[in-house]
Amino acid sequence: MKALVLLNMGGARNKDELGTFLRNMFNDKNILTIENDYIRSMVASLIVTLRHEKAWENYEKIGGASPLHDLTDELIVDLQENLPDFFVTCAMRYTSPFAQTAIERIKKQGIKDIILLPLYPQYSTTTTKSSIDDFLSHIENEEFKEQFNIKICEPFYKNQTYNQIICNEIIKQQGKYKDFHLIFSAHGLPEKIIKKGDPYKKQIEEHIEILKELLSHYATTFKSINLAYQSKVGPMKWLRPSLDETLKHLKGKKVIVYPISFIIDNSETAFELDIEYREIAFELELKEYKVCKCVNNDSNFIETVKEIIKDTK
Repeated sequence: MKALVLLNMGGARNKDELGTFLRNMFNDKNILTIENDYIRSMVASLIVTLRHEKAWENYEKIGGASPLHDLTDELIVDLQENLPDFFVTCAMRYTSPFAQTAIERIKKQGIKDIILLPLYPQYSTTTTKSSIDDFLSHIENEEFKEQFNIKICEPFYKNQTYNQIICNEIIKQQGKYKDFHLIFSAHGLPEKIIKKGDPYKKQIEEHIEILKELLSHYATTFKSINLAYQSKVGPMKWLRPSLDETLKHLKGKKVIVYPISFIIDNSETAFELDIEYREIAFELELKEYKVCKCVNNDSNFIETVKEIIKDTK
């Protein structure tokens, strides 16, 4: 028996947990790149104080909770049914269940072999590295850390089965119409993180080229296929073009948005894309604005996970 641990960021399920989420996120040195722990903690506390109430207003618009946890639970159930030789669990970075909880669950099962699957298709220090480092730091703190044999799955944005799920969802949203503009929306990052060597932007661009090629084999066409970045906060320079800029260029057109950097739907898709940017689309008089679902627990993603595990060395 082996353990499969799904790594993700987590999400708030109530107002108090939103505070926990924000506090933990901005205390993460991979997110707020301030070397001094004390100063980073002070800045994080200030950001939480300033953003908590406004962020909660946004959460209330999606029912007061991120959909990420329920959808992850559904994925775990489906994976457990299809992977009888694995004990499947998850570890969230900023909200429970945290890495320590996952480790305790694995220890109770008497399992030594662990496979970590970061649920981020592309690698970034702000997501993949942060989640992996967090899990491994808890292993390092274990009294008998040598009892664990850990393998880590590579980014899987090139996986064909996974990319077919994406294309199928896009085609489903498109229907029989040929006059849509397609936007792959990726979570944005400050430019300085990319300049330090983070491969996220390069892998996003590679991923889109793979999807363009795959879509070309379907009996369908788009007016244009675009990359845009969402979720910018603060005064720093972030990756461009931003999603709102791209929507402005498509004023009066028909648009389909696919959230290319997410596996599980969360507040960035349920609120930001489906509510906040929909309001912008309405103001721009877009003829149509559609947001694709993430892969979540699509049956073909179960097959994708099987392939990823098989390739993990």
